Amino acid sequence: MNDAIRLNRVTRFIDTLKQAQELGLSVIEAREGSLTLCLPYSDRIIGNPDTGVIHGGAITTLMDTASGSVILCALDDFELCPTLDLRVDYMRPAEPHKPVYARAETYKVTRNIIFTRCEAYQEGGETIANCVGTFMRIGKEASPKHYRDLITGGGE
Repeated sequence: MNDAIRLNRVTRFIDTLKQAQELGLSVIEAREGSLTLCLPYSDRIIGNPDTGVIHGGAITTLMDTASGSVILCALDDFELCPTLDLRVDYMRPAEPHKPVYARAETYKVTRNIIFTRCEAYQEGGETIANCVGTFMRIGKEASPKHYRDLITGGGE
């Protein structure tokens, strides 16, 4: 599978997620085993109206979505992989009025579990948060065929 297929697959997957649509998440890059998403700044995600700082829940959702979506970049066949565990460590608040990016990677893929790590950051800035996740592999056939076809473009 090439990077263009990965990018299309992840974009279609993100487009099916209501929370991703609400936050305006977009795919910046998708490569074998890695992915970058963008959370644009908006007034809807402000956690502190006095400072304009983004709510931590929006950043957690960005990182959870990136961590789950990067699995599509690691597997040749599409399969849904439910989250078993996600741990987020916040380092500092995001700077107001700037987008936040999440760079995720799979660092271990086994028959039953996929392990990911993710970093949230801003351009020219230091890390906002880090997370590690574990996802359960349930197999290609456990995902409904119509959903697999939607994500893969009917190619599987």
